[in-house]
Amino acid sequence: MRIVVAEDLYLLRDGMVRLIEAYGHEVVATAATGPETLDALLEWRPDVAVVDVRMPPGQSDEGLRAALAARREVPALPVLILSQHVEQLYARELLADGTGGIGYFLKESVFDADQFIDALERVAAGGTAMDPAVIAKLLSSGSSNRLLEGLTEREHSVLGLMAEGLSNQAIGRRLFLSESAISKYTTSMFGKLGITDDDSNNRRVLVVLTYLNNP
Repeated sequence: MRIVVAEDLYLLRDGMVRLIEAYGHEVVATAATGPETLDALLEWRPDVAVVDVRMPPGQSDEGLRAALAARREVPALPVLILSQHVEQLYARELLADGTGGIGYFLKESVFDADQFIDALERVAAGGTAMDPAVIAKLLSSGSSNRLLEGLTEREHSVLGLMAEGLSNQAIGRRLFLSESAISKYTTSMFGKLGITDDDSNNRRVLVVLTYLNNP
């Protein structure tokens, strides 16, 4: 994969570059400010970008706004936000276009290299990779969605794990259910949420985005 890394802290940025390259991927550009991030994303149009939220010059939300601006210019540009903070408003805007290729992890929640690279690869493939803490923060700020109210407690559990980016097999292991049982729950959720796209991967992305946007 061709990857852009946008992080203002030198040691963390350099560490991510070395880690990514150790797994056989290519870092085509790095950025340390919001404007540099936007320029790099538009110039290189990478397979996926890792972007911090708070970057110079203002140390507020420059990185996230750069990612949003880049996705407006390059629809569905895959972005994995890696931050110490959950910016709810901009996170929802990032999810709102419904195209997938989105990840959002808190730095403190990334415990090993395999987890990080797996999230990058899922986002690059057009899927989602969401930190459970980010999911909880987004859902706590939203009002009730009548479509979601129609889901059973088990379907909510499956959907929450799907939002993290887990496969049916992994969800089954987490919930002590068979993979076929998880498939039945996901099919039921697609129907209840009115998601009829024939592509199974696209349907998973759409149902997750419906869950996280929770209007």
